[in-house]
This record gives sequence, structure tokens and C-alpha cells, in this order.
Amino acid sequence: MKLHTLTVVTTSMALLLAGGCASNDVAVTKEPAGVTTNQSNPSTDGTKKPKNVTNAIVAVVNDDIITLHEVIREAQPALSEAEKKGALDDAARTQVRRTALDQLIEKKLTGQKIRELNIKVSEEEIRQAIDDVRKQNNIPSQEAFITALASQGLSFDQYRAQLQEQIEKLRLVSMEVRSKVHVGETEIRQYYTANLAKYTGEESFRARHIFFKIDEKASQVETLRSKTTALAVLADVKEGKDFAELAKKFSEDPAARKDGGDLGSFKKGDMQPELEKAILSLKPGEVSDLVTTPIGFHIIKLETRVAGISKQLESVKAEIEEILYRKKSEERFNQWAKDLRGKASVEIRNLDGLL
Repeated sequence: MKLHTLTVVTTSMALLLAGGCASNDVAVTKEPAGVTTNQSNPSTDGTKKPKNVTNAIVAVVNDDIITLHEVIREAQPALSEAEKKGALDDAARTQVRRTALDQLIEKKLTGQKIRELNIKVSEEEIRQAIDDVRKQNNIPSQEAFITALASQGLSFDQYRAQLQEQIEKLRLVSMEVRSKVHVGETEIRQYYTANLAKYTGEESFRARHIFFKIDEKASQVETLRSKTTALAVLADVKEGKDFAELAKKFSEDPAARKDGGDLGSFKKGDMQPELEKAILSLKPGEVSDLVTTPIGFHIIKLETRVAGISKQLESVKAEIEEILYRKKSEERFNQWAKDLRGKASVEIRNLDGLL
């Protein structure tokens, strides 16, 4: 069972992560990073390749460092997931680790901002958040919760720390981004007008048909005989004879013989493609030419065509406001993250291909 965090936390973190790093451009210094064990050895092709490196300083973000060990740990879940889909070459692994490094840089920057703004989360708030997670996952006790965490390779303290970090970031986003976003009435109305089709019900149809069945084992002669009969009935329809009465007399659909070929009401996608194409080309009262499907011949009469009813603005106003609020929040976050990165001192060190 995969544990789900608080809905509000998860939603807001999705916004936070959606922005990604404000910039993937990294400054590479000419000095190599400090390495804790053996340095590079020459390879047979004359290039240097790292050997037995257990840790190194990969980046310095203002006054905080990011180590190779942190990058590898951050990248491991993504690498494991990617490897399930197939073997990864060195280039793909490097790309995953570079992405992990960018994520760690963003974590450092947001963490520093959290400290700068003195954002705090109380013990009671964390306890309540954990209780909410337990309830959402139908876990009856603290002991069962700890067992569930262990099955995912997490200790309770690790999970608690992650949850605290998520709540802190949520508050940071609220303070720096969301509290400064406003959606006006004019924007809501403009979005509604531009997307009216989205808030309009589907068009519906009511039709009748006369059906002439073709057995899958029918010979060419039998098929031609059925088609000839169908064309004769079509001619009677075109001459103005009562469609329902002809359906009762000639249709090989048992239900049609009782109700005059009434197909009832339906929407796009409910009918066979061949029949739908014919129906869409008709106006109410019109009759189609002979329509051929894999099961036989059809004559279609469109009785009514009802346009979809549009929902009133008031009934969808809250939904539209949320869409616009989320969009503007993401845009504002992207700019905020870009500014945060731009003002920071971020030094990414050259590890001669270690990543």
C-alpha cells in the first residue's frame, strides 16, 4: 500500500514542483570538487575517469553544500523507475542525476527562504497531519502506521521530517505566491465565453431506422436480393410513404416492427460509425440514402436534433475561478523561483563526468 499524504499538502506541492528549477542553466567552475577518496586515474584513451569516489561536493548554494551522496540518493527512485522500463545507458543516468541535482538546488533555496521568513510548524500541526494521513489510508493505529512506513523503506522519523518539510513549503508558497494571486470577475467571464463549448451539454438525436439484415454467411445473390428490397423500400420512403409503417412491415429488427423503427435518444459516440455519419448529415425530417454496415443495410430518418444546453456562468464560476487561480499561481511561482535562483549564489562544480 502506498501512503497518501494530506490532500492539501499534495496539491500544493504539485504546484511547487510543477515550476521545477527556474533555470536549468548551470555555471560550471574550472576547479574540480573536493573528493573524499581516490582521485581520477587515466584511462586507456587518455581521458580522466573518476575511480572509487564515495563522496564529493557537487554544488554550493549560497552557504549550503550539496554532496554527491545526496544527488545519488535523490536520483535513486527515478533511476529505479526508469530501469523498470529498460536498461539505461550512461547518458540517461547522467540526465536523471542532473535533474536530481536541480531538484536539490531548489530544495536548498526554498529551505533557506523558509529559514529567512522564520516559517515554523508546531508539533501539534505535525501530529494532526500524521493523523489525517492515517485516516485517509484507513490505518487503525500508530503501530500499524509504522509498519506500513517500514514496508516502503521509511522510518517514522524520516516520514515525519518529510511531512514537516512539505507543510513548510506549502506555507512558503502561500506567503510568496498564492496570497498575491487574484482572479477577477472579468477574467472569469472571458474564460467562460472563450470555453463555452466546454460548459455546454452534448447534442442529442432521436431517429428511426429500417433494417435489412445480411447474414455473415450470405451469398452474393442473397446480399444483392436484400439490397434490392432495401432500395425499393427507400424509394417508397422518398415518395412520402409513412416511415414508421414501412419499418413495421419491412424492418428485420424485431423491436422496429413494434415501435416503427424508433431508435430512441442518443448522443455522438453511441451509434455505429457508419450510422452516426449518416445521422450527422441530416436535418430533422430528412431521410438518409442506403447505409451499409457490417450487419446489413439501413434507412435512417432523423426525427429531432437537440442542441446541448449551456450551463449558467454562476453554476461553473467556482470551477473556472479555481482553474484560473491555479494557472496564475503556477505562472507566478515560476517567476518567483526564477527570481530566487537569479539572486542566489549557485556554484556547480566540475566532477569530470562523475554525475
